[in-house]
Amino acid sequence: MERTRWAVLGPGVISGFFARALPRSEHGLLHAVGSSDSARAQAFAREHGAPVAGGYAEVLGRDDVDAVYVGTVHTTHAELCIAALEAGKAVLCEKPVTTTAADTRAVLAVADRASVPFLEAYKYRFGPLADELRRIVRDGVIGRPVHVEAAFGGASPTRTGRLFDPGLAGGAILDVGGYPASLAVGLATWAGLVTPGTPPALLSADGLVGDTGVDEWASATFGLGGLIAAVHTSIVHGQAPQVIIRGSAGVLEISSVWGSRIASGPEIVVRTTGDPRRIALPSVDPMAAEADAVSLALVEGRREVSAMTWAESVLTAEVLERWRAALD
Repeated sequence: MERTRWAVLGPGVISGFFARALPRSEHGLLHAVGSSDSARAQAFAREHGAPVAGGYAEVLGRDDVDAVYVGTVHTTHAELCIAALEAGKAVLCEKPVTTTAADTRAVLAVADRASVPFLEAYKYRFGPLADELRRIVRDGVIGRPVHVEAAFGGASPTRTGRLFDPGLAGGAILDVGGYPASLAVGLATWAGLVTPGTPPALLSADGLVGDTGVDEWASATFGLGGLIAAVHTSIVHGQAPQVIIRGSAGVLEISSVWGSRIASGPEIVVRTTGDPRRIALPSVDPMAAEADAVSLALVEGRREVSAMTWAESVLTAEVLERWRAALD
C-alpha cells in the first residue's frame, strides 16, 4: 500500500512524539504541519523533515494530505476534527476527543457523514499487550470481569500551563483520567457487558478542585453493565500504575498497561488455578501502531478502528463528564 501522508495539527510536545513515531510506522510519513502560528509550524516542519507547513485551513485544503493528527489543546479538538473530516481527511485525535459527550457525538456524526476513519488516540490500546488483553477477556480466561482498579497520573513540576487552566479544560480527569476510564469501558465492551447506549452509573466520587479551578486529583467508582470500576487520577502526585482486573474465575495483573509514549507494556500476569502464568509480550511504539491502524482503515474503507470504537469513545466521554460534574 502507498504511504499515508500525515499532517500534524498543533506543533506541541505530544505532536513531537507522534512525528518521531511515524518513521517507525509501516504505512505513514509526515508530510505537513499546521498551526495558528506559522513560525511554529515552519520550525516543527524543519525539525521533523516535513516538506509543507502552513495554517490549519491551508494544510487541510491540500490534496496531498491523507490523514491528520490533532495534537492541540482539548478545547480546540472539535473544531479542528470537524474541519479535517469535512475536508475528507482521516483523523487521529488526541484524547479526549472533546470535553463533553454531546460534542464527541457531534464529531463522530461528521465522521459518519464523511465516511472517513476517525480514531481517538488512546495509545495503550495498540500493540501486543493490548491485543492479548482483549483476547483474554473475550475468551473468558478469567470468567466474567467483575471489578477493575486502575490509576494513571503524576506530579506536574509546576502549577501553570494548560494542565492548570480551566479555560483550556485543564485538570486531571480530562488529561489522564481518561486512561483508567477508557480501560474500564473497554473491559466491559470486550466482555459483552455493555452495548452502545448503555449509560455508566456513577456510584461514588471524590477529588480536589484546587485554587486554579481545575481538578488536581480525583477518584471514582463506576458501574458499567455489571463491571465495577474504581478509577484514580492526579496531576499533583504519582499514581501506582498497576492494574488489577478481577473476574469470576481469576485475576489479571498488569504492572504497566499504559506503557510509555515510545513503548507498549511488557507483561500480563494471569492468576486462575495453580501458579501464576506470566505472559511476556514484545514491545512496539504505540503511536506508530495507532497511526498504522488509521492507515489500514483508510485503505480498507472502514470508518472505525476496532481497538477503540466510536461507541467506546462516547461511553468514555460520558464517564469523564459525570466524573467531572460530581466534583463541581
